[in-house]
Amino acid sequence: MWARDQLFLTLGAGFERIWIMGGWYGVLGAVLFDDRRFSVGEIVSYDVDPSVAAVAQTLNAGSKGRFRAVTGDMYAIDYAAAERPDLIINTSCEHLADLGGWLARLPARTAVLLQSNNYFAEPEHISCMSSLSSFERAAGLSELIFSGELALKKYTRFMLIGRK
Repeated sequence: MWARDQLFLTLGAGFERIWIMGGWYGVLGAVLFDDRRFSVGEIVSYDVDPSVAAVAQTLNAGSKGRFRAVTGDMYAIDYAAAERPDLIINTSCEHLADLGGWLARLPARTAVLLQSNNYFAEPEHISCMSSLSSFERAAGLSELIFSGELALKKYTRFMLIGRK
């Protein structure tokens, strides 16, 4: 909900196409489609786990065909494709072995919403950030529109919104 609300405040409500990396069960897509403040043409949710696509499609069945769950590796996507998104969301940057390498694949000036955390205790978190400033440096965005943190019970979540 923090990502949804800050996205609205920072970049507005209208998006023709959003790509969500590491979209898992499609919850963020459903949240955006369900929020009447947003006007979203299409959301494509990418995840490497083939078992999540069916759940994501079911959760977003009310989107009237505007949601697609794609099984694929975010490092293998052609980000310069003709139907480029208005926004790329990655709320699981702590799972990326090479955040900078992934971001380098995006075309210049691509709008992004990125999240990471400092939850080093989770074994699957291979690239946690120790602070918001370290996340900002690692992302190296050309334009940083929003930078914030949300203190949770076991860790702090970091979020950046800007352009690559």
